[in-house]
Formats: sequence, C-alpha cells, structure tokens
Amino acid sequence: MLITTESRSEAGLPTRGPAPASHRPGSFRGDIEGLRAVAVLLVLLGHAGVPRLAGGFVGVDVFFVISGFLITGLLLKEHDRRGRISLTGFYARRAKRLLPAAATVLLATLALTWLLLPRTRWSATAWDVVASAGYAMNWRMAAESLDYATVGQAPSILQHFWSLAVEEQFYLLWPLVMILLGWIARHRRRRRDGLLLLGLAAIALPSFGWALATAPTDPSAYYVTTTRLWELAVGAAVAVAAGRSSRVPRAVAAVLAWAGLVAIGASAALVDTASGFPGYAALGPTLGAAAVVGLGSVAGRAGPALLLGQLPLRAVGAISYSLYLWHWPLLVAAGAYLGDLAVGPALAVVGASFLPAVLTYRYVENPLRRSPALTRRPLAALRLGVACTVGAALSGLLFQLLAVPGTPGTVPSAIPVQAPAGPAASAPVPSWGAAALGSSPRDSPAGIPVDRVDSIFPDPLRVGEDVPAAYQRCIVDQATVTARRCVFGDPAGRTTVALVGDSHAYHWLPALDPAAKRNHWRIVLYAKATCPFVEATVIFAGRPYETCTRWNASVRAALRGPDRPDLLLTSDAGYLVVENGRTASSTMALSPKLRQTWRGMVDAGVPVVVLRDGPYHERNIAECVAENRKRLTRCASPRSRLDSGGGPAQKKAAEGLAGVHLIDLTDAICPADRCAPVIGGVLVYSDNNHVSATYMATMEPRLEAALRPLVPAR
Repeated sequence: MLITTESRSEAGLPTRGPAPASHRPGSFRGDIEGLRAVAVLLVLLGHAGVPRLAGGFVGVDVFFVISGFLITGLLLKEHDRRGRISLTGFYARRAKRLLPAAATVLLATLALTWLLLPRTRWSATAWDVVASAGYAMNWRMAAESLDYATVGQAPSILQHFWSLAVEEQFYLLWPLVMILLGWIARHRRRRRDGLLLLGLAAIALPSFGWALATAPTDPSAYYVTTTRLWELAVGAAVAVAAGRSSRVPRAVAAVLAWAGLVAIGASAALVDTASGFPGYAALGPTLGAAAVVGLGSVAGRAGPALLLGQLPLRAVGAISYSLYLWHWPLLVAAGAYLGDLAVGPALAVVGASFLPAVLTYRYVENPLRRSPALTRRPLAALRLGVACTVGAALSGLLFQLLAVPGTPGTVPSAIPVQAPAGPAASAPVPSWGAAALGSSPRDSPAGIPVDRVDSIFPDPLRVGEDVPAAYQRCIVDQATVTARRCVFGDPAGRTTVALVGDSHAYHWLPALDPAAKRNHWRIVLYAKATCPFVEATVIFAGRPYETCTRWNASVRAALRGPDRPDLLLTSDAGYLVVENGRTASSTMALSPKLRQTWRGMVDAGVPVVVLRDGPYHERNIAECVAENRKRLTRCASPRSRLDSGGGPAQKKAAEGLAGVHLIDLTDAICPADRCAPVIGGVLVYSDNNHVSATYMATMEPRLEAALRPLVPAR
C-alpha cells in the first residue's frame, strides 16, 4: 500500500510524497508509446476507409486521454521536484516539441495545394492554414459544420488540425488552473491532489454534460473544445491519482487494463458517426485509454504492456505526432489528383506518409526537442515557437493574396438576368444563361456541351460568393429548431407564398424573388440546411436528424397559424428516412412521407407546388470547370443522372394528389443528352447538386410562367 505524506515544499505548497518510479506519471513508459501507435493507426486506417473500422476516429479520444495524463504528470513531477511550476518552461517545451513540425507540414500543405488541389479550394486552404497555425481550427470546423454552403463540399486538407487545436487550448488552460488550485491549497491548507481532482471534476462534468446535450443534434459538437475537455480531464485525473493505483492488486489491474484496450478496439469497430459523438459513445475509448495508462504500470507484463511494449508499436508511437500531421494532407491531395480513392490506394497513401513522418521526426522534432541550447534557454524556445506560428500564418495569408485570384466586388443584391456586369458582358452568346435555350431547350444548340466558351460567369473560382448576402443569412443551421423566416418579393403584397425546405428549395430564390416583386407576391422563406419539409425523421451525417424533425413541426405550426400562406412552394434533395426505427435503404422511401405532408397542407387549405429537384453530377462542376476551361466537355454528365437527387421521390409523391402540382424545369438545367456545365456563358452548377445563383436568376421567366397560373389571386 502506498503511504502518502504531507510535506512542505520550498514554496510552502502542500504536496504528496513521491510515487514509486514505476507509477509516477511523467516517467517514460513503453506501453504508452505503444498506445500512441494504436491510436494513430486507428485514425489512419479509419481515414483510409478500411471496412469495419468506421470508428477509427476514436484514436483521437485516446490521444486526448494520453495528453491529459502525460501533461499533468509532467507538471506534478516538476512541482514535486522543484516545489513550483514554471509556465515559461512548460510552454517552451510544448513550443519546441509541437510547433516546428506543425509549421513544416502547414508549409508543405500549401505546396500540395498549389500542385494538386483544384484552384477552387485554394482560398479555403489558405485560411485553414491561418486557423491551424493559430490552433483555432476546431472552431473553424465547428462553424463550417453549421454552414449549409459547406455541406457536401470536399473535406479540408487540414481538418485534422482540429484535435491539435483542442489539445493546445487545454495546454494553455490547465497549467494556469493547476497553479491557481495550488495557491488555494497552500493558503487553505488543503491537500493539493484533492483540490486538483475537484477542479478536474468541475471541468469534466459540465463538459460531458454539454456533449450529451449537443452531440446528438449539433454537428459542431464534434469539434468544439467545450465538448472535449472532459476527455483530457479524465487523463489528467488518472495522473493525479497515479500514486494510488498501486493499491489495486496486480491481477485486477491486468484485467482492467486489458479490458480498456479491448474497449478501444471495440469502439473503433462498432462506433460510427451515427453514435452521437462525443457523447456516451466516447466513454468506451476514453475510459478504456484511462484504464490502460492508469493501471498498465501496475499490471506490468501481465497487462497490455506485453503487446504495447513491442518494438514495432513503440517505433510507430514515437513518430505518431508527425504521422498524424502528414497522413491527411497526403490523402486529400491524392484524392483530388486521382479521384476518389478506394481502400487499396488510400492504404498506399497512408503507407507513403510514413516517409515524411520519419524524416520530420528525425530532422525537425528530435533535434529541436533535444537541443541543449533551447533546453537551457526557454525564452529562445518560446521565440522559436512564435516564429513558427507567425511564419505559418503569414504564409497562409501570402498564399491567399498572391495565389488566389483577387476578390471581386460586392455581389449585387439583384442578379442580372440578361447580361452580367463586368468582363463577362462581352461573351458572344445570343442570350444570357437559360435565356439562350429559347422556348424549346431540348432542341437548342446552346444546351449542347462544348469544349470552350469565351467567358464564364460567375468565375468558378469565386462561385461561393455568387449568392447575395441577403439570401445567405436566411437559411438556418442544423442546430436551429424554432421556425425563423425571411420575407422577400413584395413585402406589402396581398398574396403570400411560403418557400419551405432545404437548400434545394432555397436555391430557387434568385429566380423567385424578382418574379415575386413583379407580381406583388410576398415570399416567406423557411429554410434549414439539409432539412426537407416532411413529417418524418430523415438521416443526416449518418444519424437521425432530430433537430430537423423539431424544426418542421415548428414550421407546420407557423404555416397553419394566423400567417397562413396562400400557396406553399417546396423542394428538397434526396434523403434517407427513418421507418419503424430503422433507416430505409432508398431515398424513394421518402416519397410516401412527402405525400402525407403535402396532403396535410392541402387539407389545411394551403395548395402545394413542388419544384422538381434537378440532376446531381458525379463531381463538383465549379471545380471541374476551373481545371478544364479548354475541355469543358470533361465536366458534362449524362442526362440519365436525372434519376439522382430528390426528383424521383417528389414526382411519385405528387402523382394524382389533389391540390398538389409539380413544376419540372429540368430541361432548362440539363437540355441535352449530356448536361452542359456552362450554358449561355453562365456556370450552371456551383457544386455537384446546387444550381448557381446566377444561372437560377436567368431561369426567372420560366419559373414565373409556370408559377403564375398556380398562385391564387387575391
């Protein structure tokens, strides 16, 4: 049994007697090095798409526990040895250990972006570099997870920096909390470790509670620091209690430590994005890792150290940081250059990432970490870290300024229908956008794909700025559950038309808004990202989209209230739906749910008009056009893809339903046997499934002609 004693440090702070060397956190342990290897390999294999390893991302949770354990252990060890904690020394060690390698990968990522990524991604990557250098990438990812414009977009080449940002924020916070609690312990004559455990509980419990409350419904919960602190706090608590671990019988410790390792593996195999992470599902890898690091030294060779202490795993664990840094940029760059990677090629890329990881470990990490000069002069190490951070951030800004095309002027609030203002006005086309198709789009030569056009508007490199800001702020994020509306068209119009649905309803607004102004219709928009207007629970990001269900209930109440519209206009993308507690296998299962929803609105006295969803393309059209300006036919998709998206389910749902009409303008979007990426000098799609705002604006006359007979006169 370990007997703890109270002694006075030179600073007068109560401290515990030192734990035995075998249990002391902060001492090197081969089993923890091996656990690092397990964690990073789970992440790598999961990112490579290895079957039955959808939960490979739990390796990040293991890293959080290890980090909390080791950092706290090192700080406790320093205090036990010196009687104080040096913030300068701590941050200097973190700076020389982490920042040079991170800066190296950030600079290399800019080079990969220049060489291999479509130019449409350059600007986002530049800002990702800035956010990653400042260790704020998790908050950037959280914000983008709530932005409808990023749904379905290619993943960031630096999105893996989110977990490093969480750890760095913990490193900034926790030493300060430890010093504060130590000061309280000294002045109140309390046991240091007891106060530390109370402090960790005060961090972990609200954090875990917040994770439970938000993870099932809020995509940003995966990234934010507030839902992740509890995992680091668990590791820190294990370090604080490490001296007491020797009280556990070795056989019991071995069983629990092995169970912890099994829990990590089982979580990787069984957990997926539908599990509401990081809620209850995160307990498996987190507590499993805590058992391994907390009891592994007690169990000795009878525990997981027998496996984790093997040289190959320890070797991978040693380079795990550099390996984590390198693997994702290489996977994304290879995918951008070669197309979607199957498991085999992805594993080859992961294997190739070992080379730069080893080189970074040998020539960047180790020389700086072991530098006698930097060890003796912590301020010099801090200056090095600042230089790496500032240098990487400035590189991202310079890339944005020099490599990314200049930012255009403010997008006009009313998108031109006949011709663009600016360089594209010189395009030698008989009419602008969909107007070039004339009255018979299927017979028009303007709809046939060609290799070259004289000009394209909007510029595919800036297509994200094509939608006026007045429209953008009126589609709510995934977390919102209470109906919120925006009014367009003629606000004083006597006829009210409600436009309801997801972004595939919302993207009709550039055509509907000016038509409504001219006809004195009042347009009331209720739009929620990735949320179709349906009385059912749909699947988003692999799990039931409960906030969508609640949003739709709120919208239905609004539509049947005092502000009941004269007409409901709706559209949506294709979705899987929950039926009898299970996810349906086809988006066509949404059809009877749509029919039920529309019938309910008709029964409430509101006629329904459905705007048929357009075809989806196999690739991002803006990216393809940006890279193939002289071979645009490479970006043309077969018209047979009309059966993709929400169109088929909508068509079936509307058949023979009184009070419901379907408007199908697909011929004006894809008039030929292959869908042209550019029609009448206008980029048709902004990604692979959303019609660009400018092209949609040129659809105004067609939409108005189809809609006017269906809008009740008042």
